[in-house]
Amino acid sequence: MVRVTTLALPAPPASRVDRSGEPLIRAAGVWKIFGRHADRIIGTSDAELPRAELRAKTGCVAAVRDVSFDVWPGEVFVVMGLSGSGKSTLVRTLIRLIEPSAGQVDIAGKDVTAASQAELRELRRHTSSMVFQHFGLLAHRRVIDNVAFGLEIQGVSKAERLARAEKVLQLVGLEDSANSFPDQLSGGMQQRVGLARAFAVDPKVMLYDEPFSALDPLIRRDMQDEVIRLQHETGKTMVFITHDLPEALRLGDRIAIMRDGAIVQLGTPEELVGSPADEYVENFVRDIPRSHVLTIRWIMRDARPGEEDGPRLDVRTNVRKAIPVIAESERPVCAVEDGRVVGVVDRETVLTAIAGESA
Repeated sequence: MVRVTTLALPAPPASRVDRSGEPLIRAAGVWKIFGRHADRIIGTSDAELPRAELRAKTGCVAAVRDVSFDVWPGEVFVVMGLSGSGKSTLVRTLIRLIEPSAGQVDIAGKDVTAASQAELRELRRHTSSMVFQHFGLLAHRRVIDNVAFGLEIQGVSKAERLARAEKVLQLVGLEDSANSFPDQLSGGMQQRVGLARAFAVDPKVMLYDEPFSALDPLIRRDMQDEVIRLQHETGKTMVFITHDLPEALRLGDRIAIMRDGAIVQLGTPEELVGSPADEYVENFVRDIPRSHVLTIRWIMRDARPGEEDGPRLDVRTNVRKAIPVIAESERPVCAVEDGRVVGVVDRETVLTAIAGESA
């Protein structure tokens, strides 16, 4: 009898993303052009001009060009790009902090682009919360009052909003700082207050615009861990803007890379690192260790007869974690999904997958 070994590695977390219904956010053909007569450019050949040529010819700047994407409930959707790529403008168009020049945005089934000012206020107060790079805390108010501020704007009673703020401060580990003032806190702690304030109103969508760019690297990593933990605990849908690829890869279920206002590739971290769409994306991911991002699903091959009795690993297992198992096994390691072998991985497939990552 063939004995099958199932490795006792911790199983990768199941996907939190719910694709069983409609997307929570749907952006379709979104444009933002700054300048006089911007409305005359969309739909013409000028709209396709490189940014510098468009500005020289018309005096207009195309910050966002024909962008479309969906964000599903529970998803962390990251938009990244270099400075000037249009990513921050894009996230602001989602809730019309910047008016889009064209296109449609739906959030939670509501057409944001057609919403009245009163409806927009309700959207920003109840459905979405935004966390900026600059904390924007009220210096004259205690931490707990800063966290409760959004609830105060909603008209929630003082007792109720303070009770809610206390719970959220516990969620972010700041319950002992409730009665402090912002200037008594470190930068990382102030940003935690900003996170708590955004979570306090219990929004359906969290929007982050480069919230950790001003923090030093160690605090920044701690805050990334905090966002990951909060997302897992609350299941909030998040749109996260960053110019930092490692940050995008750590946080994102899917990542959209922007250049000159357009999305040049949209995919999972594996898809970006394993199959960059063009030279621009390839340059972005060149220094990322492939073994840290790819799973054995990405590198597996079809099993040949007699190869399905080797050690088994979940198909979502990270290549880096799988390498010791593969190196110690005389037989190909089986990639398993829902109890079924869907492929195998051996030393040759690993070497092929990670070739060149240290070049």
